[in-house]
Amino acid sequence: MKQHIGKVELAWEEAGRGTPVVLLHAFPLNRRMWAPQVAELSARCRVITPDFRGHGESGVAEEDSTMERLAEDVRGLLDVLKLERVALGGLSMGGYVAFAFLRRWPERVAALVLPDTRASADTEEGRKGRYETAAVAEREGSAAIAGQMLPKLLAPATHERKPEVVAAVREMILEASPAGIARALRGMAARPASFDLLPHIKCPTLIIVGEQDGLTPPADSEAMAKAIPRSTLVKIPEAGHLSNLEQPEAFNSALRTFLSSLS
Repeated sequence: MKQHIGKVELAWEEAGRGTPVVLLHAFPLNRRMWAPQVAELSARCRVITPDFRGHGESGVAEEDSTMERLAEDVRGLLDVLKLERVALGGLSMGGYVAFAFLRRWPERVAALVLPDTRASADTEEGRKGRYETAAVAEREGSAAIAGQMLPKLLAPATHERKPEVVAAVREMILEASPAGIARALRGMAARPASFDLLPHIKCPTLIIVGEQDGLTPPADSEAMAKAIPRSTLVKIPEAGHLSNLEQPEAFNSALRTFLSSLS
């Protein structure tokens, strides 16, 4: 489905009926990364998976994709769907957007899922790297970003044993527009830290991390788990940054158990 929300045309899919669950994808992928979770959860939940602006089938806006703007897009989508409260999950950049959403509309989040993400802002070196990568995207296109990011996104075991996952991730990166990639990179570089928010999170929270995640390593998830009341931390063996795709059975088991505990 597609609809203009604010300044951009957003694409999303929904499947199933029941508890509404909104899953926000990682950079620079799209909603298709959640296919294993949609298949698992749609028997008992209404699963909604949007494409962020500039990714997948969503349009590109002129301004940078700050986490606040992306959160506003999510809020607009919930309004279109007439959903007051949802279980909100976001992996990596999706988690940054979830924090931005929670900061402004905490009453609309019934439960929170934070896989492979972190509460810290970028270091100066990290921000510089994002700006440099944004320039590469604009100059050389999405294929150059796929070449840079694939080794970082997936665990060595995934590269060795699951070529179909590597190919799927590459394809999703290629589907993102170079402008969308660059604007998201600059938006992530500008995001603030969210540590001040963590102690005030009132809803049940599930934190998941791949044990071999080099981009947002387990220590980042451990720090969030210590700071967020009513949080649960699950570590997934033989998974890197995209734990939901690399080890979907373990990821789905943790997610299913968490969502079942809410009812």
